[in-house]
Amino acid sequence: MTKEELWQTVLAQIQLSISQANFATWFKNTGIVSQEENQIVVFVPNSFTKEWLENKYGKTIFKILHSLDEEVKGVKYTVGKTELKFLKKAPTSSLPEIGQLEFQEFKIDKETNLNPRYTFENFIVGPFNELPQAAGWAVSKNPGLVYNPLFIYGGVGLGKTHLLQAIGNEVTKNSSQKKIKYLPSEKFTAGVVSSIKNHEMEDFKAKYRTIDVLILDDVQFLAGKEKTQEEFFHTFNYLYEKNKQIVLSSDRPPKAIPALAER
Repeated sequence: MTKEELWQTVLAQIQLSISQANFATWFKNTGIVSQEENQIVVFVPNSFTKEWLENKYGKTIFKILHSLDEEVKGVKYTVGKTELKFLKKAPTSSLPEIGQLEFQEFKIDKETNLNPRYTFENFIVGPFNELPQAAGWAVSKNPGLVYNPLFIYGGVGLGKTHLLQAIGNEVTKNSSQKKIKYLPSEKFTAGVVSSIKNHEMEDFKAKYRTIDVLILDDVQFLAGKEKTQEEFFHTFNYLYEKNKQIVLSSDRPPKAIPALAER
């Protein structure tokens, strides 16, 4: 994995846990400049950002880097200007060639709820997720035809959300005419509650039953919510009978989710 790919993966995981404003403030114009004796050197635009990343996000950044490369034993932060003076001595001194990522404002697609940052290209495959990655790739190439429904479960931080969104983005790339919807189960629940309250259930049903690929994240949160479960199962059955693709994720297998209807 190149320095650019490594830092891009770190940014992708961090973006899931902080606001877009904080992400843009603290991670813009940052990048990996080198790896020295199992220590990653990250350059930042100024000393204030350096201090903030060290104190506020240092543990998180190290944890992610170490999970991607077990040889990483530490992370050092350096202000960009200082590092650039040193790098100018080398023949390949232009900033893009030393590992800085061009900061991009990734906008969530309002129709699909997909973040274009999450792709199969930057998904890190290991022994623990090789099978779901392969299944997800197969689904993205033939939605509705293989592994339908596809249920992915695993602990927090193993890349489930990244994989789910990568499936959606790959389908979008291959079949732009297909209607895709990714959403956390809490958002689906909120939609059901709002529709019941405002007497708009028919509109809600029409919205979700015209989808070609439905991707629902963290379905364990449906546990105990009978009305939401009922509408979800109706939607599930309708889409399944129409050979529409359904992708679900959870932090545990279905049988381990309490208060989830047997069906």
